[in-house]
Amino acid sequence: MGAAENFRAVLAAIEDARRQRTLARDESVTLIAVTKNHGVELMREAIDAGATDIGENRVQEAAEKFPALERTVTRHLIGHLQTNKVKPAVKLFDVIQSLDSERLAAALDKAAASAKKIQDVLIQVNLAREPQKSGVLPEDFDALINFVDAAENLRLRGLMMIAPLTADAEECRPLFKQMRAMFDELKSSRTNFDLLSMGMTHDYKVAVAEGANLVRVGTAIFGERLYQ
Repeated sequence: MGAAENFRAVLAAIEDARRQRTLARDESVTLIAVTKNHGVELMREAIDAGATDIGENRVQEAAEKFPALERTVTRHLIGHLQTNKVKPAVKLFDVIQSLDSERLAAALDKAAASAKKIQDVLIQVNLAREPQKSGVLPEDFDALINFVDAAENLRLRGLMMIAPLTADAEECRPLFKQMRAMFDELKSSRTNFDLLSMGMTHDYKVAVAEGANLVRVGTAIFGERLYQ
């Protein structure tokens, strides 16, 4: 199947998983088509099939592809962001999902002010404490929340998590439950706090069942990445 057919198949699987929820079954789920290492033609195919949101991992790749896309979509940065790439990231992306430190928050706030923009961000949380992955650790989470709240040009929209890559996605279910609980606790006292980004190709069904309302899927839509 092509990208369009794959996209529709993932949407159907998301709907099936949403029916398994024990909470908020009426809450919609947005599928972010992750286009890392895939070309503009495949991106257009997915968008024309109904994709409203595109995810990229690298600022440089997005800078090369987005001007040629000729489509209007919500653009998410889902990969680790270095502070020296903050200015172009703010110009390119509607949502930056990988905010994980006060240093990065300060740089984003400054760049957004220069761009006369309020930048939507998600805080990436490393619940599994995987040393090879980015994300704020749970013990540093409250301090980062407070720092972002004080930033004049950042709007905290929610949380993001990357679960461990396991042979059985069910092993990630407790982490997804924990993240949803953290999200709900914060949401109860906040406005504009509405995005919970969990789940990728290998585990998005479990993530949706546990309350994700954003999922980031690449391989199941576009096939294996083409590395150059």
